[in-house]
Amino acid sequence: MSASRTLRSVLIANRGEIALRIQRACRLLGIEVIQVYSEADREAPYVGLADRAVCIGPAAPAKSYLDMSAILFAAEMTDADAIHPGYGFLSENALFAHKIEEARRIFIGPPSSAIRCMGDKISAKQAMIEAAVPCVPGSEGALPEDGAACLEMARGIGFPVIVKATGGGGGRGMRIVHQAEELLEAIAITREEAQRAFGNPSLYMEKFLERPRHIEIQVLADGHGNAVWLGERDCSMQRRHQKVIEEAPAPAVPRALLERVGARCAEACRRIGYRGAGTFEFLYEDGELYFIEMNTRLQVEHTVTEMVTGIDLVEQQIRIARDEPLSFGQEDVVLSGHAIECRINAENPRSFAPSPGEVRRWHAPGGVGVRVDSHVVAGYRVPPNYDSMIGKVIAHGRTRDEALARLRGALREMVVEGIETNVTLHHRLLEDQGFMAGGCNIHHLERLLKESRDA
Repeated sequence: MSASRTLRSVLIANRGEIALRIQRACRLLGIEVIQVYSEADREAPYVGLADRAVCIGPAAPAKSYLDMSAILFAAEMTDADAIHPGYGFLSENALFAHKIEEARRIFIGPPSSAIRCMGDKISAKQAMIEAAVPCVPGSEGALPEDGAACLEMARGIGFPVIVKATGGGGGRGMRIVHQAEELLEAIAITREEAQRAFGNPSLYMEKFLERPRHIEIQVLADGHGNAVWLGERDCSMQRRHQKVIEEAPAPAVPRALLERVGARCAEACRRIGYRGAGTFEFLYEDGELYFIEMNTRLQVEHTVTEMVTGIDLVEQQIRIARDEPLSFGQEDVVLSGHAIECRINAENPRSFAPSPGEVRRWHAPGGVGVRVDSHVVAGYRVPPNYDSMIGKVIAHGRTRDEALARLRGALREMVVEGIETNVTLHHRLLEDQGFMAGGCNIHHLERLLKESRDA
């Protein structure tokens, strides 16, 4: 099926709040919604909202949302024109995208070749170097087997270094090395972990930045050679490499630097034939941005970019998949105000243990500049089988201080009973002097949590 064909129906190969988010964009464009679900999600409200719904297997992700054959069969059975993968699960799986392409259906995302290129950290870094996107100093390719050569390379980079799996992500498959005598053992252990976790023992090495911030640049690219960047996000408030709060724009990062690097990110998209939404992730330290990886999908935190640009990213994904050219250029992208997002998780706010179960009461906040993205209603049962995120609360203001004030007010209004959530943690973070000042590094939250435990 040609990508220029009108999209009549989209199969959503995901669950939870992102499934509902995609449904809303489809309805905006008059597209039929086909929702797949596991047995654990049978009674989820968004399943009932779909035009058609198909059960693809039991609760276990490997037998449902990660089962390519089940999803492709559902697409064939319903004659879906396209498949939207959301985020997580199969959203960055090049083989899944390729199978959809082979089935002559539309994958609402980049071509499988682009996913494959950017999913491998070594080829991704090479593509960025060719586009003049700044990268963290490190190895130009995969680490050799020869230990002496690895030691020489590490000394050239300068300790501390970080050893990473080329197929890794989400904080897995990496090890920090502070001294030369630790290097060879760290490489051996990380190779073994990478083989087990990703089926690929290949590693690379980079300079370890000790106090960076995590900055992202959002891009959109169509199939007609157009690419734009939509500002940046600060995602430095993290616990164990998992983001907790995100905001746009990033406080205290020079605009000239962002504009220069953002333009290079757009150029990189044109060079690799990228199509759809994507995110370039950087570490920021001592006034410099360093590329670390690209996420070839929609991000959880896409909402804050939508709030400051007024651009519906999911709508744009679908329009690009229909082979429409972007209806705006770089000069039309204007950032307005400030937006901050809190991820609401079903978990104990102190131990972070998951808290599945029935939500007996649910009251979502509202008001000027407040947005809540969630699939939860009173009576909904949070299953124990999936990620603990149950929603996101986003606030927009003319200034960062106004966005913070609106977000504090929104969280005070929020009521969730029957399960534990991390709302109390967010209350604390939004009153933290370091966060309120802006510009925290990626270790800030872990340091706060350690101080609480030690107190």
